[in-house]
Amino acid sequence: MKKTSTRLADGRELIYYDVRDDAVRDAVDRRPLDRTVTTSEVRRDPLLGDAVAIASHRQGRTYHPPADQCPLCPSEGDRLSEIPDSSYDVAVFENRFPSLAGDSGRCEVVCFTSDHDASFADLTEAQAALVLEAWTDRTAELSHLPSVEQVFCFENRGAEIGVTLGHPHGQIYAYPFTTPRTALMLRSLAAHKEATGGENLFDAVLERELADERIVLETDHWVAFVPYAAHWPYEVHLYPRRRVPDLLGLDEGARTEFPQVYLELLRRFDRIFGEGEPRTPYIAAWHQAPFGTLEEFDGVVRDDFALHLELFTIRRTSGKLKFLAGSESGMSVFINDVPPEAAAQRLREVASS
Repeated sequence: MKKTSTRLADGRELIYYDVRDDAVRDAVDRRPLDRTVTTSEVRRDPLLGDAVAIASHRQGRTYHPPADQCPLCPSEGDRLSEIPDSSYDVAVFENRFPSLAGDSGRCEVVCFTSDHDASFADLTEAQAALVLEAWTDRTAELSHLPSVEQVFCFENRGAEIGVTLGHPHGQIYAYPFTTPRTALMLRSLAAHKEATGGENLFDAVLERELADERIVLETDHWVAFVPYAAHWPYEVHLYPRRRVPDLLGLDEGARTEFPQVYLELLRRFDRIFGEGEPRTPYIAAWHQAPFGTLEEFDGVVRDDFALHLELFTIRRTSGKLKFLAGSESGMSVFINDVPPEAAAQRLREVASS
């Protein structure tokens, strides 16, 4: 992998990740851009104890542009985009309309391929491996920023999810705090560790799932399963067999095997609802340990956390979505119409031939 860092016309960082070591990335951003102005502010909710990012400047972000005006495609002739070069393998840049910025963290866009009409599932194993390298490198780099406590790599796919750019891409949020969902996991981790005299909750969950009927696929280094208490109609958790706190901790065997496993999962997601259906909308979310202090979580150290990816769709059946209505949105109590065992069975049935 070759990494090349440069700057866009308004000063934002752009990083190219190339498979070839001899790739030259010297294209200049020719757009007449003013410096980016953001209004990001993180406010704490005193009742719930969580945080809300207030970012009014995002109201003006790019919204469903025509394919020939996509800002994530390579620049070509007089059509100038966020990527000045005429091609790329993987490109990462600071979001022009970030939810978090400055002392409130940082947001980046990860372009998986220059092919506008592709999806992550269409990538080759070599391309998927390069994306993993980019996620890992950005996690390492962002963890050193003084305002950053947790790094979250994720992909939203599909208009139903709220995606405003059709080009295959994901994002990275670098939060200035431990996110509420991670804090819940850490509290459960601490409570279980104390109650069992030191047993790791993530290890116990994985052991339970390996002994049950919700396994979707497993390899020497990875296990994918539908969790016992799945929140979403089709939800898969992907764990490395060897517990590590973040992407940096993955060994060579896990890195080598990841592209095959992940691409297979994504391709199965596209088959859930049968041939002829639109591609399945999904969210793919990497959960990594925070880089900040864990003092508030009694007895928990960073290595207790288990890196894992959660992949889920909001489509519950053909042509119907799972809406977060009263119970989910009002009380955070999910109601799942698809038994996890049935979801796992379906995901096994649609394996690649």
